[in-house]
Amino acid sequence: MSCPICGEETVRPFRPFCSKRCADIDLAKWLNDSYAVPAQREEDAEAAVEPDESLPPRPH
Repeated sequence: MSCPICGEETVRPFRPFCSKRCADIDLAKWLNDSYAVPAQREEDAEAAVEPDESLPPRPH
């Protein structure tokens, strides 16, 4: 397994990283919001929630 930061071979105490330095670099990226999960734009999310008015109403 290789370190996701530098590509070197990992070391058991710091796995999945090769050293404390690479682990700290990764932590700093998380804390500085360098990593982000893709999200829908707000308009797209609202459109997905709104019912489709072209469909006939269903009986309850």
